[in-house]
Amino acid sequence: MKILVVNCGSSSLKYQLIDMEDETVMAKGLVDRIGIGDSLLSHSPSGKEKYEVKTDIENHDIAIKMVFEALVDKDHGVVADLSEIKGVGHRYVNGGALFPHSVLIDDKVMADLETTISMAPLHNGAHIIGMRACQKLMPGVPMVSVFDTSFHLTMPPKAYTYGIRYEEAERLKIRRYGAHGTSHKYVSHRAIELMGKPDAKIVTCHLGNGSSISAVDGGKCVDTSMGLTPLAGVLMGTRCGDIDASVVTHLLENDAVKQEDMNTFLNKKCGFLGVSGVSSDMREVEAAAADGNERAQRALEIFYYGVQKYIGSYAVAMGGLDAIVFTAGIGENSITARETILDGLKFLGVEVDKEANNCRGVEREITTAASKIKAFLIPTNEELAIARDTLALIKK
Repeated sequence: MKILVVNCGSSSLKYQLIDMEDETVMAKGLVDRIGIGDSLLSHSPSGKEKYEVKTDIENHDIAIKMVFEALVDKDHGVVADLSEIKGVGHRYVNGGALFPHSVLIDDKVMADLETTISMAPLHNGAHIIGMRACQKLMPGVPMVSVFDTSFHLTMPPKAYTYGIRYEEAERLKIRRYGAHGTSHKYVSHRAIELMGKPDAKIVTCHLGNGSSISAVDGGKCVDTSMGLTPLAGVLMGTRCGDIDASVVTHLLENDAVKQEDMNTFLNKKCGFLGVSGVSSDMREVEAAAADGNERAQRALEIFYYGVQKYIGSYAVAMGGLDAIVFTAGIGENSITARETILDGLKFLGVEVDKEANNCRGVEREITTAASKIKAFLIPTNEELAIARDTLALIKK
């Protein structure tokens, strides 16, 4: 069975077509700058040359249509007809407590999803747009929504409850939901397989432009760094991470940021970009720091320190620690970040194997045989995880 996986952003669309018989990727690609101008479709079919189209793409309906046309094209397509695609799996960042599991999409689900847009304002609305575009162009094809938050709903109340007045928290469903759950689930379960230890206590570090850390005990999440929205946790590309809530009121009272601009300010103008003044891209910040830029150096120190603090606190939360997993853009590709973070955990008995750690994007244990806690680099595969959930629900 062939499953299409779709991940819509506000101005982008990532996709993979996966043959679930052997879980091979038949094609993958990206549509970028949707509705902005100078848009680009980049389509990579397995065994064929990459195909690109540069043109203005006004909306997601047009983007989806172009993806479908690429998939069936006689030269760079991978299926003869769209009818070969038996299901579509959609990534959804924050489904709140409404969706503890992946679900088949119907009218009620769509209506419920509309109520969750404010929980991930940079993502959820775009996901819904992508779902509607696919429904319009593929009527009758089963579609599934897979939630980044579902994996985190096993957290106990002491981990997800905020210290605000109970009545407001209950009425507005204010609690810690987390994000990147599909990734945390995939890499933690893979680490369990590698260790052959079903009851392993693992800290998973999904480090990228958006970063989150999770405590996974015996395959279940017991705590995570992101909160009501993906703004909380460690320093990120453009997100501030954990701050005193009074910082917001202080900025407002001093006319530093207008109320209507606050969400954009905290989500898009802070983090690595805001602290370093250089870039939201870790690679550019690392290069500037190496050249002596003190603000860039400070940004990196904040990031490393934040990850180390979360790992340490989660070891306490779980009453022990068997493994640390690095994944996502920074986690998979920054040799320096992994080594620096692990070097700060020597007191726990962590011993980095620098030769093993000198790699990017491959599955590998990166600690020595003598290390009391194992550390792994495990490339995430959220698309495959989404495809597996989609297949399981369609078969039901």
